[in-house]
Amino acid sequence: MGQAPSGVGGRLVKLASPFNACIRSPDRADCAQFWKSLHNPFFLGDDPALTQTLGWVGAWTSQPSAYAVAARSTADVVAAVNFARDNKLRLTIKGGGHSYQGTSNAADSLLIWTRHMDDVTVHDSFLPSGCQGEALPAVSVGAGVLWGKAYDEVTTRAGRYVQGGGCLTVGVAGLIQSGGFGSFSKAYGLAAASLLEAEVVTADGQVRIASACTNPDLYWAIKGGGGGAFGVVTRLTLRTHALPEFFGVVSMTVQANSDESYRRLISRVMDFYTDALFNPHWGEQIIFRTGNMLVINMLFQGLDQQQAEAIWQPFLDWLQAAGKDFLLQAGPIFIAAPARHFWDPRFLEKVPGAVLFDDRPGSSADNIFWAGNLKEAGQVLHGYQSAWLPASLLADGHRAELTEMLFAASRQRSVSLHTNKGLAGAAPTAIEQARDTAINPAMLEAFALLISAAEGPPAYPA
Repeated sequence: MGQAPSGVGGRLVKLASPFNACIRSPDRADCAQFWKSLHNPFFLGDDPALTQTLGWVGAWTSQPSAYAVAARSTADVVAAVNFARDNKLRLTIKGGGHSYQGTSNAADSLLIWTRHMDDVTVHDSFLPSGCQGEALPAVSVGAGVLWGKAYDEVTTRAGRYVQGGGCLTVGVAGLIQSGGFGSFSKAYGLAAASLLEAEVVTADGQVRIASACTNPDLYWAIKGGGGGAFGVVTRLTLRTHALPEFFGVVSMTVQANSDESYRRLISRVMDFYTDALFNPHWGEQIIFRTGNMLVINMLFQGLDQQQAEAIWQPFLDWLQAAGKDFLLQAGPIFIAAPARHFWDPRFLEKVPGAVLFDDRPGSSADNIFWAGNLKEAGQVLHGYQSAWLPASLLADGHRAELTEMLFAASRQRSVSLHTNKGLAGAAPTAIEQARDTAINPAMLEAFALLISAAEGPPAYPA
């Protein structure tokens, strides 16, 4: 690479794949621990040579950069950008490292690793650079902050809400620049729409402040235009919201005893979604699995447990009336928790099966991740397809077609409706704010994102 970047205070790190030693000597004792650690998202994130997804068969394989600048300041980022430009090096940026497209890694590149830029500052009022008018409650986060930490600081400690991702180990900066759906998007909108101001290092090595009133084109572009596409974001300031009294979850698994029963079940659950859940209170997933199985994993906000149970009672009554056609294999489970504790590690550790902890010696007790995300750590993708489903499919004239599509798809593999990843049915203010972002506008008319994916456990060539 030639002469190293100057001005980074010894934070230039030579990288090598941790797989190499185990490929040469697979029977080494430490290799068994290494393979086990690949299921720990914090282990993956704390190694600049690794990414949360280890590859996509036929598309890309996680490869370490040649060197990384373990940035701790904006000045470190400036030095790395200038060095890469002057020496015509490929530049890669990684915070959370969750990119399914493989953009968090590139062989023979210089990596700007922002993991240590993890300061969080909560503001009672914040006025973006160059703007006039009313200051808003906000939070400023460094480029390496993960959503778990952001929620803990903003919600647990400060009693506010910031719109972010569902997975706790996703990086804030990458999600904002990619648009950003969270569990409660139909209430609070896109994460990108909450961006008030960002500090960005552009390709010329200049530090620029981007807001609606200062560098507005750059500001608009990074609100959903793609992570790292327009510069290296080093700090973001996001508006925060008042907390509802409760956040909650509804979970159940229903087995149909025949293909025809399953078709009726799909039809009924889509009718029920349209009539009762297609509104700002509800988000997350309805999953149609092979083997005629329906899985409900829905989250809600602004309702208490009794209200949530009452909403679902007609659906449960319908199941019961159908007799042996359907079997409740799990649930129904209804849980409503005080919103301030929804991401509180000390509260969640008392909820059986909710979260897993970073099990490395000396790790922070606040390093938690949802148990349901375990298989995603270190996964290898074999296929991943998605499509926004327009809300017109929920109309009476088209719902039968939607049912048939979901039934036919479930003959091949599991498909999931991520009902929070589409803003049809959202609060009007959420939709209006999302229009002023760089994300594909098709999501404004979509009631859900349909995802069909195939993945395997951690693996690596050889």
